[in-house]
Amino acid sequence: MKNITITRKQLIVEVLAGLVVALALIPEAISFSILAGVDPKVGLFASFTMAVTISITGGRKAMISAATGAIALVIAPLVKEQGVNFLFAAVILGGVLQIIFASLGVVKLMRFIPRSVMVGFVNSLAVLIFSAQLPHLIGKSISVWVLMLVGLAIIFLAPRVISSVPAPLIAIVVLTFTTNFFGMDLPTVGDEGKLPTGLPLLGIPSVPMNMETFGIIFPYAIGIALVGLIESLLTAKLVDDITDTRSDKTRESIGQGIANVVTGFFGGMGGCAMIGQTMINVKSSGARTRISTFLAGAFLLTLVLAAGPLISAIPMASLVAVMIMVSYLTFDWHSISPVTLRRMPKSETFVMLITVAVVVLTHNLAYGVIAGVFVEAVLFARRVAHVVQVTGTYVESEKVMHYKVTGELFFASSNDLYYLFDYNVPASIIQIDFSEAHVWDGSSVAALDSIIHKYELHGKRVEITGMNQMSQEIHEKLSGGFPAS
Repeated sequence: MKNITITRKQLIVEVLAGLVVALALIPEAISFSILAGVDPKVGLFASFTMAVTISITGGRKAMISAATGAIALVIAPLVKEQGVNFLFAAVILGGVLQIIFASLGVVKLMRFIPRSVMVGFVNSLAVLIFSAQLPHLIGKSISVWVLMLVGLAIIFLAPRVISSVPAPLIAIVVLTFTTNFFGMDLPTVGDEGKLPTGLPLLGIPSVPMNMETFGIIFPYAIGIALVGLIESLLTAKLVDDITDTRSDKTRESIGQGIANVVTGFFGGMGGCAMIGQTMINVKSSGARTRISTFLAGAFLLTLVLAAGPLISAIPMASLVAVMIMVSYLTFDWHSISPVTLRRMPKSETFVMLITVAVVVLTHNLAYGVIAGVFVEAVLFARRVAHVVQVTGTYVESEKVMHYKVTGELFFASSNDLYYLFDYNVPASIIQIDFSEAHVWDGSSVAALDSIIHKYELHGKRVEITGMNQMSQEIHEKLSGGFPAS
């Protein structure tokens, strides 16, 4: 194991980053609890246990995991129909499934998520973060808007004066002091819900341990597992790009599973990686280690229990300013610049927009990613279907017609293969060279069998040459009796 050293300056950065993230997590956790239909303490305890556990078990340094809106949307129907104890059981089972999925190598499927979907994922998150702040602004007094704008000014200007303290923390402290000093009657964190007064307790969910219970919670556990993994792994990939480092995605997935199991036993609503708080931690505050992640959870619980009245007094406008800044920094502005739109293939832009649209409409990141990958796969198959080429050369002296097939043969591209050959050519031998082609599936084999059969009906002998080993194995296994030579 590598010895990790951290400077005093970096340690200060990690501590302050953890504090800022904790302050931002409190109203978010309360809001997600309300969305899920549970007591605020369920979301707050989840954020504490997720952050602390993932700081030990996770694979992506400095990434923040806590209660999330995506998980809240998944579990809300279960809470409404069956109650909170079934929720805890589903969270535990969801964590176990994440561990199983990670152990089976499911995380390797991340490589099949195209960049256009990744960009759509990031942009949709930015839109969701921003839209989540609108209820705190629309219909509110002018003072709320002014306070939010002052907060944004502090956040963007403070780094020019002082860089050792995160700008979001400065904004929160200054605006909290100002509103309380002048006695301003504005919405505060305390208005979002009652804060807990005791520690989370370890316990087993009070549900019947039978197959009926399993049947009830299993669909929700699958949702928790898949949504959590998708959001966490995409967030980890984003942090990898920002910090120019690599992380262990399998360890991260297992860590997320362990964190959810722990959270379920401590009465939490479950969670996954949080893009907004992660951006605050990594991009705004400069954190790079697990210390900030651990302290985010530790500070959250400490602040809630020891400084509940003070935390309750934080104006929501200050936190709205922080999250708007996060939304701005998260959005990939390069992806929608006129220069990029002119140069980028229209198909990639379309996939990005589809991903954003589905996420924004459903408020579910998993749906957006799945939709984006599906559309990209369809467009890719459509493009590839037209790149297969067949060139023919007739050697009259030998009565031999030589064909050369170039490209990838699969269900989409092989449909037209049959019509690319001349069956009336005055040759007795037909040679088909596959040295620059690859056979991928049964559709391609069936098309080739049809070609061979057609030539044989015309009294011609077909010779298949140049197939690589994999193509030959597929052909021999699926062919209707026409061997490749």
